[in-house]
Amino acid sequence: MKIKSFLAKPFAHYVYKGIKKGMTTAVADQENILKELLKIGKATEFGKDHHLQDVNVHEEYVQAVPVRDYEQFKPYIEKIKEGKHNVLWKGLPIYLAKTSGTTSGVKYIPISKDSIDNHINTARNALLCYIAESGNTNFTEGKMIFLSGSPELTRVGGIPTGRLSGIVNHHVPSYLRSNQLPSYETNCIEEWETKLDKIVAETINQDMTLISGIPPWTQMYFDRLIEKSGKKIKDLFPNFSVLVHGGVNFEPYKNKLMESIGGKIATIETFPASEGFMAFQDSQDAEGLLLNTNSGIFFEFIPAGEIFNANPTRLSLKDVKVGENYALIINNNAGLWGYNIGDTVKFVSTNPYRLVVTGRIKHFISAFGEHVIGEEVEHSLIKAAEEEGVHITEFTVAPMINQGKGKSYHEWFIEFENKPNNLERFAEKVDINLRKKNIYYNDLITGNILLPLHIRPVKKNGFIDYMKSIGKLGGQNKVPRLSNDRNIASALEKYVE
Repeated sequence: MKIKSFLAKPFAHYVYKGIKKGMTTAVADQENILKELLKIGKATEFGKDHHLQDVNVHEEYVQAVPVRDYEQFKPYIEKIKEGKHNVLWKGLPIYLAKTSGTTSGVKYIPISKDSIDNHINTARNALLCYIAESGNTNFTEGKMIFLSGSPELTRVGGIPTGRLSGIVNHHVPSYLRSNQLPSYETNCIEEWETKLDKIVAETINQDMTLISGIPPWTQMYFDRLIEKSGKKIKDLFPNFSVLVHGGVNFEPYKNKLMESIGGKIATIETFPASEGFMAFQDSQDAEGLLLNTNSGIFFEFIPAGEIFNANPTRLSLKDVKVGENYALIINNNAGLWGYNIGDTVKFVSTNPYRLVVTGRIKHFISAFGEHVIGEEVEHSLIKAAEEEGVHITEFTVAPMINQGKGKSYHEWFIEFENKPNNLERFAEKVDINLRKKNIYYNDLITGNILLPLHIRPVKKNGFIDYMKSIGKLGGQNKVPRLSNDRNIASALEKYVE
């Protein structure tokens, strides 16, 4: 046994023991984090504006601090960008994570000296839990690739600024540097397809044991490797044993990824964001992701139907219920207070607290009051695809609003890996599945307000071409599953078969 794999196992068991203990103290840990946040936050400009010195418990906090999205938070961020200290958190952030929002343009999310450990240690803990449970340490001796954004940083207000994945790249432990691919120079290439070709050239003859990335871009990497070598991934990398993924729901991509791999592989799902590392898969056997309850983030949960209310119900961890859809609100030790990150989640267990990500608050269709969400469309499509033996490359859904009762419908743009033998039958199955999932959608169909959904097949690589056309190919960028308008749908028209 080599030195890294030899040392990994006892360290993994040590960390895993602490995580298991944390499962039993989650509610108390959350209460302590809120107290610690308030103690430091009351001396900041934000704290003084919101009288945090008078806040002691969550009920008082709800009255003092409203829920905000980035646009409402922006005045404070602008002061930080000007170099002002003690605005949202003590001192200045050590980084600003730059992310492109769908409505806010470029966003700058603070990462503090206190919050950086949340980003670094949680990724590590996900791997250590896998080692503790499976006993597999062999992957620690081979080459690992993290398909990510450029690690090059600029400065905004004197603060190092860049993509989260690039920032994290600077904190890869020294003992893993020799395992890490691609090279720093290749990782700095901004143009995704040029970068991908370089990554393929650097990795195709290596002993790859762990591959990590957002599923659609991992699939693109696999496609290039197969095209170049003529081999399945497992034949090309016989010691490849762990696939780490996050950013989007894995299920729509799973079948194609596994087919490309050509063999059994362990997968580890993560829930990272520029605002914080929220949750991770701690077990290969249990459903859902373990909420990161003792890592500098105090979580709040708003019933999804109330998120746009003036005074929504804000629950702390002790009050959440299994099966309910919640908007996720965070308060963290980088100075985000009552911050709506835009994701919705649903708990599958409260002992321990495990959840699944169900969609994005702004990604829904409710042109007729149906409020169809991402979890529902993904379930409906995956179920029909499994029954019909169909593989999906990518998809998105938008409303088609036509004048006159019973003429409007949901339009699904789908890129198929292999098309259904009967597209109409396939569309009917997807529609039936969605009607079973969403009672409001079913009522609109039965009431002849809406027609059953229509499917528009997208040509091969159509979604890649679309993302390229808007400058969002690769990296951390994702195609929205749902839109309540026709902007994406209209742009996709030119890529339809």
